[in-house]
Amino acid sequence: MSINIPTQTPLFYAIQKDRYYRQNLIKEIETETKRKLISYVASFDHPGGSIDKSDVLSFGDLLHGMKSQHIDLLLHSPGGDIDVAEKIVYMCWSRASSLRVIVPESAKSAATLIALSANKVMMSDTSELGPIDPQIVITTPSGEPISRPARSFLDGLAAIKTEAKKTGSLSPVYFPLLAQLDPALIDFCRKAIARSERFAEKWLLKAQCQGDTAKAKKIAKTLVSARRYLSHGTVIDHSEATSIGLTVEYLAQDNTLWQAIWRLYCAYEVDIRNESLAKVFESTIVSIPMT
Repeated sequence: MSINIPTQTPLFYAIQKDRYYRQNLIKEIETETKRKLISYVASFDHPGGSIDKSDVLSFGDLLHGMKSQHIDLLLHSPGGDIDVAEKIVYMCWSRASSLRVIVPESAKSAATLIALSANKVMMSDTSELGPIDPQIVITTPSGEPISRPARSFLDGLAAIKTEAKKTGSLSPVYFPLLAQLDPALIDFCRKAIARSERFAEKWLLKAQCQGDTAKAKKIAKTLVSARRYLSHGTVIDHSEATSIGLTVEYLAQDNTLWQAIWRLYCAYEVDIRNESLAKVFESTIVSIPMT
C-alpha cells in the first residue's frame, strides 16, 4: 500500500491542517502558472487590517530566497499607508523579473497603487480596484476620527471663496468648516494628491505603460480624480480598469485556474473571520497570520 504521509507529526499537522491545505493549493497554482505565488490577504473589518509598517518584515519573509523570479502576488487589502505600499513595491521588484497582481476580490486605495506597479492585473467578475484619491483623517467636534477626501477640502475651500467673492460676505454656515481648514492642512491635501498621482505614474511607466509617459499620466490623473469617482469606495471592475488603460488579464469564474485562486481566497477569508485575524502572509514555505 502506498500512502502519502506528511512529514509533520500527526497532531501538529492536524492543528495546522488549514494552513497546509492553503499551501498545497498554492503549489498546485504554481504548477499551473510556472510562477511563484505569494499571498497578502487582509481583513477589511479588523482595525489592524490596513497596510502599515509591520507588513515590511512579513514581506521580507515572503520574498526570502527569491531572485529574478516571475512572481504572482495574491492581494486583498483595504489600503493604508502609501509609503509602506511603495516600500512593498520596491521589495517585490527587487526580486521579480515580472510581477503580476491577482485580485480575487478587493484591492483598494494604496492596494490599488500596488496593483498599478505590476506588469498586469489578473481579475475576474468578483474583482475590484478603487480610486487612489488620498483620504485625510480629521477629528469631529465630538472627538471621533473620520476620513474625508483630500480633494473635498480643496473643493470646499474653493466653493467658499467663490461664494464670498460673488456675495461680498461669508455665511456663518461655513465657519465650522473654515475652523478645520488651516494652511497646513490645505498644503498637506495638495501634497497628498500629488504624492498619490506621482506614485501611480512612476510605477505605471516601469511596467504597464513601459515608457509611455502620456498614457501613464492619463491613467494616474483618472484614478486620482475625486470628481470622476465620487466615492473612495467606487468599484473599478475589470471592464472599467481596461477602459482606463490598465493591462488586465481577465479570467472567467469557470476558468480552472481562477477556480483554484478563488478556493484559496475563500480559505483565507474563512480563517480570517473564524480566528479574528488582521492579515495573512503566505507562500509554499511561509505562513504568517497576524492578529
